[in-house]
Amino acid sequence: MNGISRIVNQQSCVDVWKGHSTYKSMSIKKFISFALLIFIPISIAAERLEWGALIVFGLSALAIVPLAIWLSTATEEVAIVTGPSIGALMNAVFGNATELIIALVALKSGLVDIVKASITGTVVSNLLLVMGLSMLLGGFRYKEQSFQPVIARVNGSTMTLAVAALVLPALVVATSGGVNEPEIAKLSIAAAIILMIVYALTLVFSLKTHSYLYDVSVVDLEEEQGQDEAHKPNLWLWLGVLVVATIGVAFESEIFVGAVEEATKGLGLTPLFTGVILLPLVGGAAEYVTAVSVALKNNMDLSVSVAMGSSLLVALLVAPLLVLVGQAIGQPMDLNFNLFEVVAVALAVTVANLISLDGRSNWLEGALLLATYAILGAAFYFHPIT
Repeated sequence: MNGISRIVNQQSCVDVWKGHSTYKSMSIKKFISFALLIFIPISIAAERLEWGALIVFGLSALAIVPLAIWLSTATEEVAIVTGPSIGALMNAVFGNATELIIALVALKSGLVDIVKASITGTVVSNLLLVMGLSMLLGGFRYKEQSFQPVIARVNGSTMTLAVAALVLPALVVATSGGVNEPEIAKLSIAAAIILMIVYALTLVFSLKTHSYLYDVSVVDLEEEQGQDEAHKPNLWLWLGVLVVATIGVAFESEIFVGAVEEATKGLGLTPLFTGVILLPLVGGAAEYVTAVSVALKNNMDLSVSVAMGSSLLVALLVAPLLVLVGQAIGQPMDLNFNLFEVVAVALAVTVANLISLDGRSNWLEGALLLATYAILGAAFYFHPIT
């Protein structure tokens, strides 16, 4: 999730994670984060002993999931201790660190098509899969749930700008009769810089000039402060967890990316499907668990912020950063996505914006989001290699 949503999250964490049922949800998340750690040494052994690309691919994917959860948890705990300003910076850097690390490793390996597809997939999966699951499961427990529509509108407007930045390079190529790669690279760099500036402006908007719009649980927080004095995260402990988890994700990503091409070819999957569907499922595990858990506690404000905020962070910071890094290391990374990817992102943003416009949700709207994701997933699966 991005700086906008995570600062809100720190203000609403106390209200969300209380009560016996909440404790059970936390226990499930902790169980997953501990239990799946066993796959770290197993995946390392599988790679060293050459058990086969498909086995290494599966084991390393499972190993990344708990590391992603610990990375997300450590970031949130450090942000609580350091306060809004430094916390926002921490979340800007580590908000989608798992996806960024995997993409950087893949980019270094020259898997540019998979990296581009993973950007598309992360945006699509957060807006359709994560928000869809949250609304569906939350809607089964509560007849109707509500959230602040102003936050959804601001996030939706910003996502529309990000979609425009993805559409324009593809349109330039499609309508010009042929554009040199250096020109597309220059256009991508210019768009990347503008998007990063917009991301900085969203932080100023949410933390300074219009922070009151994001104070979704200030009253609940103030009422709980007296009871929550005991929860004072150990800064150095969580910084250590943050460093170890980051190193672990980077190490496992090397193993994962090293096996991804051979494994997916063996499964008959294209790089497009791998990047759009598989990679976001591995890198976004922490966001999925958080969004669904808080939706089950009737906190759709936080759930929608997680889903939309993560998409914003990828579109406004991660994608531009990958463009700049790609140019710096000599990999031809740009924002010239194929037309099908652009249409998929535009469709996801449009459907998510329409459903979140009224600030209310139910299980049927969640099912509609999931159905849209399933149709797009099938289309990416059957999309031929070009």
